[in-house]
Amino acid sequence: MADPWLHIVGIGEDGLTGLSPATRAVVEAAEIIVGGDRHHGLAAAVSAQRVAWPHPFDALIGYLQSVRTRRVVVLATGDPLWYSVGAKIGRVIDPGEIVYHPQLSAFQLAAARMGWSLADVETLTVHGRPVEQMIAFIQPDQKLLILTTGAETPAQIAGFLTDRGFGASRMTVLAAMGGDREQRFDGVADSWDQTVPAFNTLAVECLAAPDAALLPRVPGISDDLFRHDGTMTKQEVRAVTVAKLMPMRGALLWDIGTGCGSVAVEWMRAARYARAIGIEPRPDRRAMAAANALALGTPKLQLIDGQAPSALDGLEPPDAVFIGGGLSDAVFDAAWTALRPLGRLVANAVTLESEAQLLALHKRHGGQLTKLSVNRAEPVGGLTGWRPLMPVTQWSLIKR
Repeated sequence: MADPWLHIVGIGEDGLTGLSPATRAVVEAAEIIVGGDRHHGLAAAVSAQRVAWPHPFDALIGYLQSVRTRRVVVLATGDPLWYSVGAKIGRVIDPGEIVYHPQLSAFQLAAARMGWSLADVETLTVHGRPVEQMIAFIQPDQKLLILTTGAETPAQIAGFLTDRGFGASRMTVLAAMGGDREQRFDGVADSWDQTVPAFNTLAVECLAAPDAALLPRVPGISDDLFRHDGTMTKQEVRAVTVAKLMPMRGALLWDIGTGCGSVAVEWMRAARYARAIGIEPRPDRRAMAAANALALGTPKLQLIDGQAPSALDGLEPPDAVFIGGGLSDAVFDAAWTALRPLGRLVANAVTLESEAQLLALHKRHGGQLTKLSVNRAEPVGGLTGWRPLMPVTQWSLIKR
């Protein structure tokens, strides 16, 4: 293992004076300092070659590797390993060649300002990412700390809260924490009109109205929350389907025949950083899936125009596969071959022809067959009766 040559230093609004003596010595001894304009301003007293953030990120890695014989410092805000550049660099450059120097993070400072325990708070970032992804975390009495992407972000989030019946939620924007220019802006979502600095951290205390939309992270949210044309995996069946797909942090789902995207959206909502690729040949259904992904907090849902199995060629191998439409031996074979070890496959069938295919596949490969029957109470004249949904045959198995 090579000796450390790269120091990634977290710096706060108090600049060099806020660093420990040892960390300050590292910065002062640097030959090259890489950072944003704000970071360079916080360490202006140091004599070193200054390098601005290159774009794109891959260019930063290439530059760092080109100067590995020099004394190099990368400046980041707060904790370099908490939603920051340090983690990205450490995934490419051997961590044994890096020394990290963490400072108090924006989350820690914001929690202290709010008097909130970090153990009871969801910490999120929408910095440089779709703001809509925070929607999945809007729940009654939930406290959120959010790294924003600009001065307009708090107003966008206030709109999301208000549209979902959380307009009474309390919002606080904190800027320049820990420095002599620290500012605080307080308000309520449905009347938010504050003008705030571009670089800020947002604290939200979610307060629900009696008619607020309830969006739990567990699968099985109401069908009414999705745009659809009637052809979709219904709420009760969807809950079972996603449970058997077993969403996990960062895992990838192939949703074959994604339709309105209900399974893919619920998969992504159920686990942090879960990803999904929806394969759907109909443009109207892809449009519905994209709209549902935005509205329900999974804007990174990737949609592919195509028909399986040909549309599966070249895709990243999945951790789980759902076949909700277009089932055939060829589709199963392609998906099963690509599926990672310990991957989960679930296929649902509502027609007799598709059910016959599932029975044949089950006979060859094993797994679990389940018949799902759901009845919903609906008005019958002036009374109430049970109205059945179409029964679903479900086949599930794990790749061992």
